[in-house]
Amino acid sequence: MIRPLAIFCLALALWESACHLMVIPPSLLPPPSVVWQALGELGAVGMPPGKILPLHAWHSLGRVSAGVGLAVLLGIPFGLALGASARFSSLVMPLVGFLRPIPPLAWVPLAIIWFGLGLTSAAFLIFLGAFFPVVLATCSGVRGVDVLYIDAVRLLGAKRLGIWRKVLLPGAMPSILTGIQVGMGIGWMTLVAAEFTGVRSGYGLGYMIMSARDLQRTDAVIAGMITIGLIGLSMEWLMRRFADRVLRWR
Repeated sequence: MIRPLAIFCLALALWESACHLMVIPPSLLPPPSVVWQALGELGAVGMPPGKILPLHAWHSLGRVSAGVGLAVLLGIPFGLALGASARFSSLVMPLVGFLRPIPPLAWVPLAIIWFGLGLTSAAFLIFLGAFFPVVLATCSGVRGVDVLYIDAVRLLGAKRLGIWRKVLLPGAMPSILTGIQVGMGIGWMTLVAAEFTGVRSGYGLGYMIMSARDLQRTDAVIAGMITIGLIGLSMEWLMRRFADRVLRWR
């Protein structure tokens, strides 16, 4: 912990020095001290004025929760079905393989046409980003369960539901949680980029960064980027803690 913190502080010091020595033009990359002031201004005054940073973050997190929640709700059962049924997988996987490489941002024009600017269109784009990692990880988790365990519980008299409850779901759970974590990260990146196109409510971290760009406030842009990174890091940490608690039986 001490070594990464020391490296981080050294990087900040080099950044600050490079800006003061004019190695890096402050107009293009303001020093950390100026970015820190901008971060305080975003929290107190807002960007645009009156729309403070915590509210931008709150609205962005709400959109991510809606999109990722829907992806988990639909993706896990779908992935379980793909992993359990070879016939169903042979029918559906070509469609999954076709849709999965299409970036969620390529759907932005259709999302705006179908749903307008608002929570629904943002949730749809996040859903697309998170759905396929959840599906594929769940499918892989089910297929990775050792057949010997299934045969063992079947010999002990377990029925189909018991096999799912005692073997397949617990065995696939590590992969499922990994898929959710990956999907959450992709959904978070997708959301911020989608907010660049505009939001009806006027709130969102991506919208805030675009507002700062229009005012040529590079310090506020970088402060917004730092906020996005910190929230993403916190989400990843919380997801890991949740996974450790769920999988403590391992």
